[in-house]
Amino acid sequence: MLNDFLILMKSELVITFIIFLLLIIKVGKGIKNEHLLTMVQFLLLGNFVAGFFFNETGSLFGGMFTTNAMMAFQKSILSLGVYLISLLFADWLKKSEHMPEFFILMLSALLGMFFMISSGTLLMFFLALELSTIPVAAMANFDLEKKLSSEASMKMILSSAFSSGILLFGISLIYGATGSVSFTELPALLNNSPLQILAFVFLFTAFAFKLSVVPFHLWTADVYEGAPVAVTSFLSVISKGSVAFILITTLYKVFAPMHEIWYNMIMVLSIVTMIVGNLFAIRQQNIKRFLAFSSIAQVGFILLGISGNSNEATSSVVYFVLIYIFSNLAAFGVAGAISRQTGKELINDYKGLYQTNPFISWILALAFFSLAGIPPTAGFFGKLFLITAGAAKGNYLFITIAALNLIVSLYYYLRVIRAVFMDKNDQPIEKINLEFSPKLGLIICGAGIVLVGLLSWIYDYITTLL
Repeated sequence: MLNDFLILMKSELVITFIIFLLLIIKVGKGIKNEHLLTMVQFLLLGNFVAGFFFNETGSLFGGMFTTNAMMAFQKSILSLGVYLISLLFADWLKKSEHMPEFFILMLSALLGMFFMISSGTLLMFFLALELSTIPVAAMANFDLEKKLSSEASMKMILSSAFSSGILLFGISLIYGATGSVSFTELPALLNNSPLQILAFVFLFTAFAFKLSVVPFHLWTADVYEGAPVAVTSFLSVISKGSVAFILITTLYKVFAPMHEIWYNMIMVLSIVTMIVGNLFAIRQQNIKRFLAFSSIAQVGFILLGISGNSNEATSSVVYFVLIYIFSNLAAFGVAGAISRQTGKELINDYKGLYQTNPFISWILALAFFSLAGIPPTAGFFGKLFLITAGAAKGNYLFITIAALNLIVSLYYYLRVIRAVFMDKNDQPIEKINLEFSPKLGLIICGAGIVLVGLLSWIYDYITTLL
């Protein structure tokens, strides 16, 4: 029994160990930020590598916690993202007086996401969702001297509270209508009654809020702009990735009897999310707000893939989230480095960046090419698989609208790339001096953007986990 507990919950236990270690260091005499950061980076790298070993299928606590090979791989993807964040924003973290607290909050949120992915009941899912949300709201206020940071935190807390209330109300309706909250028991108890449909709508609202699905996206741009770039990166890729993973499980297994209902919902929301995300991204001048609406548009494509309701759809979404982590973190890594050293966050400030900073210019170009779905970057293959999965339903109008939105996204991504490489600037951004860790993080992201698409065995490996 103890061996089952240690093996099935190894990812959660490793994260818990790191959290307690940081707490002990903080309470004790403490160590220099440089040494502490190096130690945490090695521990996070070890956690990522450990995710590929001793993975077994099983459940604990009466089915409240479940795991299998696919869930373990999804957790490894999120662990990789957190490790990259620790590299990309190392110089900012070293200067922070509260670096241990930052990692404690971030790893607590990651722990909640791990439990969310492995949830076996709606109550477990609710508790895990709260654990993954509350620390992030505190992280958003980490720039204590900036009013925008406090405003971002307050907006996220209020929006999260409202979303949690709707989710809990939906769970209570599901329990009242079926007498169960277990993921394994619910499919046999669902009969598409009006009360159950209403409960599902409330439940889906919580997912939509976390994913920034239109019209539940209104908090996103303000929070992204006000929060530190490291926190914005975490929200953009790690938080969204974890919710996309649990949404697949919930829709495909728990609410499978409601397939016709949720397919129509997802189709409409996907189209609206793509269009609104793209149109608002075109108008943005602040790079963080630009990436916020860009991420909203990307969520529309994730919903397109989820609508396929098949093993291929699951594989395509997991594959795309992996690519999305590399692409978005590369973009935020460059934006964060420029913001920290120059204070510039406007797209117009990026004019002529290639003159003085060719390395980060190419990384930014790779990231935007991938997000736009331009071959041979991994983003092209990710978008291709998502569209193919969505096309399995034969709804060609849906696919046509998605393809047209791809063309629109090309415009605003290439607008930034044109500013970086082609527009002239008499006073371009000065040379950005990158330390070893941020440079290594950008190199890993750049390599991931190229190799994940070209190495076909990665997608094949994901399909074997189903």
